[in-house]
Amino acid sequence: MARQNKDSKFIIYQVLYIFVVTVLALKGAGLDLGEVVKKEDTVQKEVRDSLLAVIDSLNAKGLSFSINIDTNVVEQNIELKKQIASLSTNLKDLTKKIKSTPKPKEKPIEKNEIKLPSPFSKTKTFLQYAWNTAENKGKVPVRIFDPANMDEPIAVVPPDETVKFDLTDQDEVIVNFGSQEERVRVVKNEPPKINIESVTTKMSKSEIYVQELQRITVFRVTISDERIDQLKINYTGPINVTGPTEDKEGNLVYNVSLNIARNEAKFDEWADRNENLQEADGRYKANFFFDAYDVKSKHKVNVGDSFYFTDYDK
Repeated sequence: MARQNKDSKFIIYQVLYIFVVTVLALKGAGLDLGEVVKKEDTVQKEVRDSLLAVIDSLNAKGLSFSINIDTNVVEQNIELKKQIASLSTNLKDLTKKIKSTPKPKEKPIEKNEIKLPSPFSKTKTFLQYAWNTAENKGKVPVRIFDPANMDEPIAVVPPDETVKFDLTDQDEVIVNFGSQEERVRVVKNEPPKINIESVTTKMSKSEIYVQELQRITVFRVTISDERIDQLKINYTGPINVTGPTEDKEGNLVYNVSLNIARNEAKFDEWADRNENLQEADGRYKANFFFDAYDVKSKHKVNVGDSFYFTDYDK
């Protein structure tokens, strides 16, 4: 019986020893002050569970015990105390630094950070009071706005398409593609130009005959404009006009000859009605005019020239 009591006490002491070691091991790193016991030296969960099972078994046999901590222990771990004090000081300094360090500014999240290429060249311009075209070679739709009205686009150009649209008095337009914007200059629509060129030397002679001037081209009229199709062309005077034809620059070309009378009798009638057109040197002067009117810009140009002649025929 005494032998059994000694064995029981031995087991209890062993259990207590393991229990204390386990508690110390489990508390090896407390409050983030650093590890007291290396992780490899701590008791694993399986050992702890076995220990608890042994204690429960002893309690079931009626063997009870308790653990008391003696607060009057004189001996202290001087080295550990110094380390804890130093650690506490460092912790306070670190806390001050954290509080005094400004919070980093958050970088704003940019929408569509990928920069898209411009849908137009840097030299691209549009024209006032005219139709314009915009070709979109990009992968996103292009919206063209009047800066005075950003609520509704003037035109929307889908990817890989070309759209025709009209502009009025804008000096620039805003081009929107993706999350990006660009401004494109709108240049002034200049008035049309009319050039009248004499293409014969017959009127430089002293005797100039109507019949000859009615059989040949006397003047060539060339009309140019940025939007030639927006022009209305009119002409007046005693003339016969053929054309227009289009030259290699896209200008309109008219051939002009005289148209006074079919025969000499008709010429005499014409001369009687237009005595005021006869000059001091005996020559008659007959004027003609060409008008070019831009229906969108409202520009109108009027240019004229004159036929000179003396008689109907030789």
